[in-house]
Amino acid sequence: MFYALAKERLDTGRLRFQHLIEGIETLNGWALEGRLEVTAISAHAYAYVADRYVLLPHGASIGRKYGPILVAKRRFDLAELRGKRIAVPGKLTTAFLAFRLCLDDFQVCEVPFDRIFDSVEGGQAEAGLLIHEGQLTYSARGFTKLLDLGTWWHEKTGLPLPLGANAIRKDLGEALCLEISRLLRASIDYGLDHREEALRYAIQFGRGMEAALADRFVGMYVNEDTRAWNPESRRGLEQLLNLAWEQGLIPQRVRPEFLPG
Repeated sequence: MFYALAKERLDTGRLRFQHLIEGIETLNGWALEGRLEVTAISAHAYAYVADRYVLLPHGASIGRKYGPILVAKRRFDLAELRGKRIAVPGKLTTAFLAFRLCLDDFQVCEVPFDRIFDSVEGGQAEAGLLIHEGQLTYSARGFTKLLDLGTWWHEKTGLPLPLGANAIRKDLGEALCLEISRLLRASIDYGLDHREEALRYAIQFGRGMEAALADRFVGMYVNEDTRAWNPESRRGLEQLLNLAWEQGLIPQRVRPEFLPG
């Protein structure tokens, strides 16, 4: 998404961008503090920062009948996992929220997203939620898929599952927010239109992923849905936040607010 800005492929005029690479739960925590002017954020975390950030009309990661998956070393029925320890990649991730909507009676074992496999293999948890490329490699690691939350969500609602978004701090003022938004949209367009070179840049942050795997994973979550939030994806986000509020999983009802564009 941000390759064109990070490598100065675009004329940004008076604006300069610093590209910070952090795990999504770190970014979620920073958003609670309002640390960054523009940030990637989990759809779940947005519920806690909607007073400070407005969603950009582009930059979403959407699961269409696929999404974070629950894995274990052996087959479980979901009912068997009640009260069991589940390794999760952060309490503000959308994966965690969606799983709580599906099964709320479990013990939380919070670990970094890239240590989920290790936590289950080491016996710290009976199952784990994957939000990274492990969604494509779990079987090679000897794991069994118990649940795909994107599939579960679609069966429940008929809608795609919004997982991540880009957000911008409201205190920048609307004029500057719109100027930044136009550049971010141009960067997304550039990355999608120059996919091979953008992927070469992105793969250096991919924890040793092979190019073919990286291409497949990026294709799942950076695609035409990323160019613009369409009405169906917006309804998915509204439904996610409404159900979370109705079940007492977020502190207040949140109506998603998007910057025009």
